[in-house]
Amino acid sequence: MDNLKNVEYGLEKIFEGAQDFLPLLGTDYVEFYVGNAKQAAHYYKTAFGFQSLAYAGLETGIRDRASYVLKQDKIRLVLTTALNSESPIGEHVKKHGDGVKVIALWVDDATKAFEETTKRGATPFMQPTVEEDEHGRVVRAGIYTYGETVHMFVERKEYKGIFLPGYQEWRSDYNPSPVGLKFIDHMVGNVGWGEMNQWVKWYEDVMGFVNFLTFDDKQIHTEYSALMSKVMANGNGRIKFPINEPAEGKKKSQIEEYLDFYEGPGCQHIAVATDNIIETVTQLRARGVEFLSAPPQAYYDEIPQRVGAIKEDLEVLQKLGILIDCDEDGYLLQIFTKPVEDRPTLFYEIIQRMGAKGFGAGNFKALFESIEREQERRGTL
Repeated sequence: MDNLKNVEYGLEKIFEGAQDFLPLLGTDYVEFYVGNAKQAAHYYKTAFGFQSLAYAGLETGIRDRASYVLKQDKIRLVLTTALNSESPIGEHVKKHGDGVKVIALWVDDATKAFEETTKRGATPFMQPTVEEDEHGRVVRAGIYTYGETVHMFVERKEYKGIFLPGYQEWRSDYNPSPVGLKFIDHMVGNVGWGEMNQWVKWYEDVMGFVNFLTFDDKQIHTEYSALMSKVMANGNGRIKFPINEPAEGKKKSQIEEYLDFYEGPGCQHIAVATDNIIETVTQLRARGVEFLSAPPQAYYDEIPQRVGAIKEDLEVLQKLGILIDCDEDGYLLQIFTKPVEDRPTLFYEIIQRMGAKGFGAGNFKALFESIEREQERRGTL
């Protein structure tokens, strides 16, 4: 396909170019700084089917913050709020609103990961720190990436506790059933004008990632707006970070809107995988999660020719507003929520891969047009 500039050699061949000085085992957790963690946790349980896992706060001896840890299959979310007006957590929320602060990466050796990345130019966030309790020890270390976002390296091979030292089990009588979310597929960062290549190089030089997909404004555009994007992945392909920047258009793009309201670069959306997108989206809608509007009939009329045969009922997919795309390895199904906060910043993607390794390039135009309809309603287009 002409929109996948590097795929002709296959993803496995491309990943051979990744430097393996930073082996990553997966996403450990994602931490949000929020205005009210208790209420945010209730939302993620009610709407997205997360379960109570762990808690840290006043009752556990923490005086400056409260954190609630939620879990669904392999996904762990940490919701953290400040307990006083002097907290940098509160300052972060004041500037950015609720948003992703920490993208934690699971590693075998957090100290080595910190040393390897900082000697290559990373700005330290937290020096290697040993945290211990009766369940063992965890080593964590952190570096800054785009904006005020942080990558935390987490080494937990000697820890048997529920989450991290300092946390206790969070028991709750209220645990709505899961909705089938399995793991984080990828996380997307928005950066400022002309900054995409700078951060691509940062991920290449500092983290040993490779750029395995590239989309420019000729591919991702509508009549009114455009963006450019490059997808970065680590050596084993488990961690994928697309990086977006705005491109010139007649009107303001979703990337510009995000940068305006988040007041800087940050994590735009989290893509979470499911094995049954129809069931997952049906449950999410029933629980109040709002999704972008479905594309017009013509989009679904073209699916048999553009994508080919699929196992799912096309009428059901259309009714739910689920998008379909394909590459040489198979097809994928995806849908995007509306922003989950009042600021039009963070949203979620629900994705089911049926072999495809891409990111829905064939859906970009339909997706953008749907986002633009929301921007028009908000008066930010």
